[in-house]
Amino acid sequence: MSQNQLDPTVYISELIDKARKAQKIAEGFSQQKVDELATAITWEIVANEDLVKELAEFSFNECKLGDVVSKIAKVSVKCRGVFYDVKNVKTVGIVEEIPERGLSRISKPVGVIGSLVPSTQSEMHPIIQAIFAVKARDAVIFSPHPRGKLTVLKTVDLIRAVLKKYDAPEDLFISIENPSLPKTNELMKQCDLIMATGGQPMVRAAYSSGTPAFGVGAGNAIIVVDKTANLAEAASKILNSKTFDLAAGCSCDNSVVIDDSVYADMMTEFKKVGAHLLNPEEKEKLKKAIWPNWPNDHVINRDIVASPVSNIAEIAGLDAPEKTRLLLVEEKETGERSPFSGEKMSLVTTIYNSKNMDETIRIINENHEYSGAGHSCGIFSNTLKNIEILALETYTSRIVVNQPQAATNTGSWTSGMPFTSSLGCGTWGGNIASENIGLKHYMNNTWITREIPNHEPTDEELFSGFTPRG
Repeated sequence: MSQNQLDPTVYISELIDKARKAQKIAEGFSQQKVDELATAITWEIVANEDLVKELAEFSFNECKLGDVVSKIAKVSVKCRGVFYDVKNVKTVGIVEEIPERGLSRISKPVGVIGSLVPSTQSEMHPIIQAIFAVKARDAVIFSPHPRGKLTVLKTVDLIRAVLKKYDAPEDLFISIENPSLPKTNELMKQCDLIMATGGQPMVRAAYSSGTPAFGVGAGNAIIVVDKTANLAEAASKILNSKTFDLAAGCSCDNSVVIDDSVYADMMTEFKKVGAHLLNPEEKEKLKKAIWPNWPNDHVINRDIVASPVSNIAEIAGLDAPEKTRLLLVEEKETGERSPFSGEKMSLVTTIYNSKNMDETIRIINENHEYSGAGHSCGIFSNTLKNIEILALETYTSRIVVNQPQAATNTGSWTSGMPFTSSLGCGTWGGNIASENIGLKHYMNNTWITREIPNHEPTDEELFSGFTPRG
């Protein structure tokens, strides 16, 4: 009987056993060795242009999502960025000393990680996690989305070949060859830590599995354009962000809230860059195409996800201009009253006209309460006050200022955000972390505490500045 015909519990148990044996070997690796492995994975795969192109084309042909050029950029840029962020980070032995507190910190691996891989990142996600995991001395078992299982397997095989070449156990990274829900559920039960990147049902299942988990929230990035923005720059950057990988990523621009005083001018700028505004009749056709069962459910038609505008137009029965790169719909309703207020994962962006920042904040918060709480907002503005209002009064983990949203959220060379493929959205989005999931989340810590001079304050010092009420 082949492994894939075994009972899911037995099958996953065998994979876990292999991974644990490999991880125990890695646990004894020196800092020099884990640094070498992280470098080798990046050099042998990410820096190999022909291999990256082959992987991107393979992913596109299997998953039928996004475009090859964007996938090449994702692997080449994002994976390099992850390696850059972790290259000089110490992860073995005593990694931090705080002498004034008498504290020392030792980093240790978490063990065997169960990683849920979305089909939108089948070619990039395993490489990023491999770089993090070898630095942390963990093992990873990947559970791919069925739509991307061959791409994940191909990517993991490339990583395993690098490990073999550099004298490390190949079973540090294993992919479930024929994924299924029972296998994924069993993996989440048996592993030491879950990294859940994907749809919200799977993330919720990870949190309820009984195993510690880092999950991600739903994406529904909302962008603000105020009256002090450079409108041409804003239109160009929004378009480039939204159309990257044909809107496959969770950070693409789902809605744009435009100040009324520049609304007409901004719509003109959108038209210049190839965004086409639909009329009310066309909007209704598009709604039926994206959400076939609306209002009974909010499930998106998978045929329009990360698909070219021409395909979306054909499905919806629209006659969009030949060079259209993005479809725009005007909306007044927020939240559950309109599906256009949420994440669309397609080349469709919703446009709101706002009279002031108070109304802008209301639109954002009502939409995020429906979809995408905690994920991200963006703003094009030259007014510090408006940027601060957006950051202070919305329930979001990331505010991207005058930059392309999709590129910046997961790290870029023109921002300080850590490179990653997993975005924690805090308790707003049902997650434990409100930051980019990175190397520190792949490690446990042991703290050594030594006696220091008594620093207990007097009550006068402790309550200085406080006036009790009579």
